[in-house]
Amino acid sequence: MDNDDEPVGRVLGRRQALAILGISGVALSVAGSAGVAAADTSARAADCVDCVVKPEMVEGPYFVDEGLNRADIRSDPSDGTVSAGTTFGLGLRVLRIANGRCTPLPGAVVDVWHCDALGSYSDIASEGTSGKKFLRGYQVTNRAGHAGFTTILPGWYRGRTVHIHIKVRTTGTDGNPYEFTSQLYFTEEFKAGYLTAPPYASKGTPDTTNAQDFIYTGNGAGDQMLLHPHRLGRGYAAEFAIGLDLSDTAVGGDDGNTGGPPPGGPPPTT
Repeated sequence: MDNDDEPVGRVLGRRQALAILGISGVALSVAGSAGVAAADTSARAADCVDCVVKPEMVEGPYFVDEGLNRADIRSDPSDGTVSAGTTFGLGLRVLRIANGRCTPLPGAVVDVWHCDALGSYSDIASEGTSGKKFLRGYQVTNRAGHAGFTTILPGWYRGRTVHIHIKVRTTGTDGNPYEFTSQLYFTEEFKAGYLTAPPYASKGTPDTTNAQDFIYTGNGAGDQMLLHPHRLGRGYAAEFAIGLDLSDTAVGGDDGNTGGPPPGGPPPTT
């Protein structure tokens, strides 16, 4: 498997990124997105529009290609049960970086999956959730390169800091399938706020911070994948921009299905 937690590419400054994207810094179009993630994000646009080639990170053992095309991933399609937790709107903008330009990437398939408030993933036999499909789904980016999701803030499990998995699937410049996989994180201050409220509080205090997480700290990449949510109604919302170099075939290859301990299992030793 590739060393997917190694940062790749380059970072453009905020002013340069905004100029390339033709965005004023106080308005970001999210036309075509759905649910909470489609709400007004103009006040935070300047915080999320960075034309950056982001670092890949390991997929982990919990990706399941369920084929669920939906913006609201909170419910289980089998019985309609909605996962308990604080509502979270996640907007992802996928951008293509080439020849010194950064342009929206429409038609990319964006998967999001994460554990529930108590640290369990759906459709995992070892978790006793086989056949369940809560907190999983994909969206196809619109003309602005945007995909929006309504979910809940994730809980935690032993040996990992709180995180959300993302996968972007598109076509590389060589015409072959291109796959980018990474993880999104939260600041310690933000986590300390919501993890002490129900239903998260019953799980207790997380045993792993960002600084202690072997994936987050890998090559200093984690801070490039931090979300900065803001209040939206009774929940939160955040936008995040991902720049892809579609000519980088090493990054674009199959990411495999490894990494990270199972919830409740032993903490990582690497």
